[in-house]
Amino acid sequence: MEALLPGLSLLLVLLAAGWGNGVGAAWAMSPGGCKHVQSTADCTGRWLSSVPGNLQGDIEELLLNDNTIRVLGHASLLPYPQLKHLSLSKNRLNLIEPGTFLGSQGLHVLSLADNLLFTNYSQTAAALSALPALRTLDLSGNCLTEDMLSVLLLNLPSLESLSVARNAIMRLDSSVFTNLTQLLELNLEKNYIFEIDQAFEGLQKLQRLNIAYNYMPCVVDFGLTQLKVLNVSHNIIEWFLAFESDDLFELEVLDLSHNRLLFFPVLPRQSKLHSLLLKDNEMTFYQRLPNGTSLADVTVQFLIIDGNSTNITTVNLWDEVCYSNLSSLRLLDMSQNQFWYLPEGFLAKMPSLTHLKLNQNCLETFQLSEEDPLAMLTDLDLSQNQLVELQVGAGATLPSLQLFNLSTNRLRVLPAEVFTYTRKITTVDLSRNRLDLCPQPALASEVESPPCVDIRGIETLSRLYLAGCGLQGLAGQPFRGTSLTHLDLSDNQQALSGDPGWLQDLTATLRVLSLRNTSLSSAVVDFSTLQSLAALDLSGNSLSALPASLSAVKLRSLDLRDNCLPALPTDVARTPLARSLQELYLSRNPYNCCTLGWWESLQRVEQLRVPDGRELTCSYDSRTLSARALPETVLRACRWKVANMALLYLVLALPTCLTLLVAFAVVFLMLKQKLLKMLKSRCGASSPY
Repeated sequence: MEALLPGLSLLLVLLAAGWGNGVGAAWAMSPGGCKHVQSTADCTGRWLSSVPGNLQGDIEELLLNDNTIRVLGHASLLPYPQLKHLSLSKNRLNLIEPGTFLGSQGLHVLSLADNLLFTNYSQTAAALSALPALRTLDLSGNCLTEDMLSVLLLNLPSLESLSVARNAIMRLDSSVFTNLTQLLELNLEKNYIFEIDQAFEGLQKLQRLNIAYNYMPCVVDFGLTQLKVLNVSHNIIEWFLAFESDDLFELEVLDLSHNRLLFFPVLPRQSKLHSLLLKDNEMTFYQRLPNGTSLADVTVQFLIIDGNSTNITTVNLWDEVCYSNLSSLRLLDMSQNQFWYLPEGFLAKMPSLTHLKLNQNCLETFQLSEEDPLAMLTDLDLSQNQLVELQVGAGATLPSLQLFNLSTNRLRVLPAEVFTYTRKITTVDLSRNRLDLCPQPALASEVESPPCVDIRGIETLSRLYLAGCGLQGLAGQPFRGTSLTHLDLSDNQQALSGDPGWLQDLTATLRVLSLRNTSLSSAVVDFSTLQSLAALDLSGNSLSALPASLSAVKLRSLDLRDNCLPALPTDVARTPLARSLQELYLSRNPYNCCTLGWWESLQRVEQLRVPDGRELTCSYDSRTLSARALPETVLRACRWKVANMALLYLVLALPTCLTLLVAFAVVFLMLKQKLLKMLKSRCGASSPY
């Protein structure tokens, strides 16, 4: 033991010094365990109870996160006069003594997140007041109230970025941010704010404001004209009303998602808004009811009391005319609301729109008219509605559309015009609609073919999703003229019941194919023709054997889960398929525990990964066991079973062989005399010399 101590000491010294050329070149270890790289000292997670005083004196960045420092003394930072960035997040800091930063006048960034600064906030405030050059301050997670915050920020006029997220702030007024005239970014998320009373009026340079995850009930008379980004998501806002003015607002991004908005927000009349996020609210338009009743002439009166004056204002509550200039809007997300129609001309005010999300609403129809100039639209999501039809007017075009999601609706057919002018369409999702593809077999009882969706000739189409559409046999050439690389036919029980010739137009381009839960049998599809195929999903079928046509296909990913496979071919590891596979799913099949040789050989394939290998099970004697760790008793029983079968074959073959031998001997003896006479008569003549 004593002889080992010198060796261990030498090893620790070598490790601490960064033994090896690669480590020593990048990092230098200080006596306190901190790492140095250039002008940064990283002391994160070192269980330090105080600031180490033996670091390089010229460091500019000091990281002390995730330690146990409780007090930052007035002499703690004196050895580091050039410090510009100091991070003390996730400590137990409850006091910063006055005078601590007197020697750090050049400090620009200070992070004090996730500490206990609420205990001695007044003394900490006195220490912070000595930082004339401080630009960024993080006070998140310190249990601060609005009163404590106003004291801490009293003498920090140079601040440009401030985060007070995850505190105990409930109400903000004009006294909190009084002197922060240079502030550009303010983060107030995850507090308990329910009221804001002119708190931001003096922040003339504020550009980014985050009040997400609070308890704001409404935003009325919004007038921060200089603001560029406003995030008030995850509150309980029912109304958003901008100040009625013709002033130009700099607002570019407005996030009102995950609130309780009842009406489309009243936006600034003039703004630079390009992203409007309204997801997960309770909005709808009210001028028309689903039963056809019109509410266009319904008015309400508002009683407005301001001090001693009282005004009564009569307005048309259901006025759907949007008075805002939305010509620069590019992203509009109105998903997860209660819209069942869009007002006439609503989209006409958004000529620059590129992304429109209306999924998870109650839309029964979607009308695209010539008056809706959606020439820039690239992404249209109408999924999870109640669409029965799309109405495409004459002259309506979507020349830039690339992604079109119509999944989970009640569509039976699409108008032929919808793809006429979509010169850039690449992805169409029609999953979970009751439809068929053209052409389909004509029914004998019908004069005309039933309705179908025609995608033939869309040269740019590369991704098509048709899961759960109830396809009744693919026939003819429904994909002729396309360039499909991704095709999803999952959850269509009858899709493969027709002529498999539908694949012939995809042999050169198809890379990803999903046939999950399609009642697939081994001989239905010839995969050998799909030489470009890289990923194949065959899960959820009734395959009792691996399709022979797969052995020559160079797949990268194969999913065989939830089938009826008792085993894979014994030579599967030597096929081109195994040599190209990188990912293979095998679980939830009734494998035989005594025929797992193929599994052992697959585990030796270097590049192959089986993500569900731990879930792989097999059956033995009515028991289900893990294929990765079979008990020795089962392995021994399997070996005996193989040996016994060989012995059984030998026992069965031996009587047959003996019987044949005896029969041959009897025949030979019976014919022996006749054979000898015949040979003598033919060969007995003498030969002359």
